[in-house]
Amino acid sequence: MDKQSYLRLVEEIREHDQRYYEANRPRIADSDYDALLARLKNIEAAHPEWALADSPSRKLGDRPVGGFKTTAHRAPMLSMDNTYSDDELRDFDARVRKVLKDLGDEPVEYAVELKVDGVSLSVTYENGSLVRALTRGDGARGDDVTANFRTLKSVPHKVQLKKVRAWPALIEVRGEIYLSRDRFVKMNAEREEAGLAVFANPRNAAAGSLKLLESEAAAERGLDFLAHGIGFSSESPAPTQGELRDAYACAGFGLQPESRVVSGIEKVIGICREWSERRHKLPYETDGMVVKVNRFDLQARLGSTAKSPRYMIAYKFKAERARTRLLDILVQVGRTGVLTPVAVLEPVELSGSTVARATLHNEDEIERLGLKIGDAVLIEKSGEIIPQIVSVLAAERKGKEKKFVMPRSCPECRSEVSRASGEVAVRCPNPECPAQVRERILHFASRKAMDIEGLGDALVEQLVTKKLVRSVPDIYRLTAEGLSQLDRMGEKSADNLIRAIDASRVRGLERALFALGIRHVGERSARELAVRFRTLQALEAASEAELQQMNEVGPVVAASIRDFFSQPANRELVKGLAAAGVDFSSKTERVQGGLLDGKTFVVTGSLEEYSRESIHEKILLLGGRTADSVSSKTAYLIAGSDAGSKLEKAKKLGVQILTEQDFNKLIRKGGKS
Repeated sequence: MDKQSYLRLVEEIREHDQRYYEANRPRIADSDYDALLARLKNIEAAHPEWALADSPSRKLGDRPVGGFKTTAHRAPMLSMDNTYSDDELRDFDARVRKVLKDLGDEPVEYAVELKVDGVSLSVTYENGSLVRALTRGDGARGDDVTANFRTLKSVPHKVQLKKVRAWPALIEVRGEIYLSRDRFVKMNAEREEAGLAVFANPRNAAAGSLKLLESEAAAERGLDFLAHGIGFSSESPAPTQGELRDAYACAGFGLQPESRVVSGIEKVIGICREWSERRHKLPYETDGMVVKVNRFDLQARLGSTAKSPRYMIAYKFKAERARTRLLDILVQVGRTGVLTPVAVLEPVELSGSTVARATLHNEDEIERLGLKIGDAVLIEKSGEIIPQIVSVLAAERKGKEKKFVMPRSCPECRSEVSRASGEVAVRCPNPECPAQVRERILHFASRKAMDIEGLGDALVEQLVTKKLVRSVPDIYRLTAEGLSQLDRMGEKSADNLIRAIDASRVRGLERALFALGIRHVGERSARELAVRFRTLQALEAASEAELQQMNEVGPVVAASIRDFFSQPANRELVKGLAAAGVDFSSKTERVQGGLLDGKTFVVTGSLEEYSRESIHEKILLLGGRTADSVSSKTAYLIAGSDAGSKLEKAKKLGVQILTEQDFNKLIRKGGKS
């Protein structure tokens, strides 16, 4: 190793820092990055005369972002050292015990909790009031994202001081902003549909959302916050990490529910092994465990290096990867005309399932990977959700690999494709493209939309191929006689399908709005819009300002609705459906002034009498509102069997908890069903 090799390694790590912290587009896995950093530290230890003053080994990579004011942390916001093995955890314990040698043979007590893979934040409260939220930044100063943080429904803006035994006059609450897996998948689907670059994982999505310059847009993303530590504090709110959690729970913060306090490093190792297997079932992404000395007085004795505390360490789970080969790249066309490349792989086992395909998102992603057809590749599941190619094994190339070129014409209708300025997506401009028609029909007929049973992939493929259906309204012109032309379509099946299509005409405005495929309008916002406006004509006439007055509608959704109705093709679609007898009036009438009026409900666990959809509809009908997460604004939590962290948080916040039977008694008492 010479000094030039050392300097090249420094530049390589700096490039990865820029991609991870600023662009939110990492190129390598965390474990690979940690290996590079460990190599750098070893070189600097062997050659201290080479070490740069601003070496990545001495800095926290995140630079402040333009557009946000930067502010100093009252206490430095350090990062954690990482470990990947049981023996390294034992080494950590040995270092702790060496400093705390007066403990003798007494085992050290550790607090152990899951490491949620999100964005670290420091939130300052003065006299119980939220005054500032800062990103980690460079550890000394961070971006002021207070306006965006205030849009989160799951954090207290004002701590109820009478509920907390000892809340300091000034305190920096340290925690993690994160995005649930479900919201991550939904967000990426919407971005892909809109022709925008997708996020690599939930952590990058959370970082990008937190640093949006418009707070209203950030609010649409559905971020959440878990408190886990403390920075500066005018007085100690608790003597231990475990008791700090209790104080945070009383104050109204969300907490990672699986925290435990144990004595001795072997019990810590047991917990880490346990969660290495169980983590896939969690609603959010985790990349390891955090291990902290439990007592704060012992933490103070252990102190910190310039970059990391000596009293805590992160145990990182091994990324589940598999080696396979890219056989081909197919191009699919979505209902908005976006062309999406899909990797066809040699089937391989990964995270308990066989993977044969992986999304490549767009042309830029293929270019970033340097991917060629025939390459040996490594794949992993992003957040255990989506199979994804993470790297190309270029050293194994034999010279027969082929470069992929995005087609210049649509693979379905042969129309010339285009790529708009500022977008990563290539689009087919033809609204009558068979692929787009198929996808629009499948969405329209799906269970949560118009629920047309029997109208699945294979049948829709035949209907479009034989030109029996050229647009969504054509569904309602189908006849049993016409359907008899299709393969495997007997008389009984044809009659059943016609009955299902007829029944869908009266599903009501709630279902129809979702079925229309208006960008950003999901099931819940469709129900709220239907209850508020009652008819499609009234919704079509509503201004953006009127729309934004609603609970489930922000600026992004309001603009999307107005844009939808401004398009001639969409107005023709609605006209055609109305002519076919589709009822665009609401079937749900909200009771005003009832017992549920204005109260917010969260539903968790498995219910027996209700589906999740039907109980939400019942709550709306009786004047209530529904939310995904528990907060201080939640009036009731309806808990079924297997209720998890939401139930724990509701108990700590003092939210009233109902069984299904309790809910039925409530609505019989104060509402009309």
